[in-house]
Amino acid sequence: MVIIEVVMGDITREDVDAIVTAANESLLGGGGVDGAIHQAAGPRLARAGGAIGPCEPGNAMATPAFDLNPPVRHIIHAVGPIWEGGGHGEADVLASCYRRSLQVADELGARSIAFPAIATGVYGFPADQAARIAVATVRSTATNVQRVRLVAFDEDAREHLQAALTATG
Repeated sequence: MVIIEVVMGDITREDVDAIVTAANESLLGGGGVDGAIHQAAGPRLARAGGAIGPCEPGNAMATPAFDLNPPVRHIIHAVGPIWEGGGHGEADVLASCYRRSLQVADELGARSIAFPAIATGVYGFPADQAARIAVATVRSTATNVQRVRLVAFDEDAREHLQAALTATG
């Protein structure tokens, strides 16, 4: 059974095999967590992303972690939905991001993974709903990953993730 932990901090400093970035479809880098990960991993990350992209919303693709410190070996690029009010399948697309990221992690042999709060920044997905989807999807997805860290970028995100984890625990 997978162990799920909620933490607040810098996802680029997580002690895991793979980190997930909340990518845009081009995989060339962006703002927020994606920009921070691209900056930490170095310029080869954008070149690698461009070589495999584009990536459709709800899907995930992997690249090496480049300049990130071990044990991080892989970056999994997950493209979340843009929030349009909730009536356009956004929840299903977001759940697919977490599910596909775990499937990619399994293909890579990763046993530990760190996720940001996908689509809650500029894509506008409500943080409380996103947290519930993240936790429920990780709990219900068959995976060989043993440890999942849900990394919050601020106290509000941490509270939503912790509440979702506690409610399903």
